[in-house]
Amino acid sequence: MFFDNKKYFDFVAQCRALGITVPIIPGLKVLTNKKQCTTLPKNFHIDMTKGLVEEIQKAKQEHVPEIGIAWAAQQAEALINANIPVVHFYVMQDTEEIKRVLAQL
Repeated sequence: MFFDNKKYFDFVAQCRALGITVPIIPGLKVLTNKKQCTTLPKNFHIDMTKGLVEEIQKAKQEHVPEIGIAWAAQQAEALINANIPVVHFYVMQDTEEIKRVLAQL
């Protein structure tokens, strides 16, 4: 799980440099509430993108899903444009937001 595609590409490059050749599937999560900015890093040991966190913290809670959808759609589009053959979405019961991301693609 990552919110900055550079993290994925850097990780893949490090693996390839070590001779790891298996497919590495990128995993995206659509943020739907402000608490996720602190709970996801704590529970999954990931870094949050500063710009995304700042945007979400400034927004009213009811606007957070729109921000998360737009962010994930942009990430997915960039991965697809980089010829990544598959993208995994961490759904965690947020199916409507995933459907909206896919509709944008």
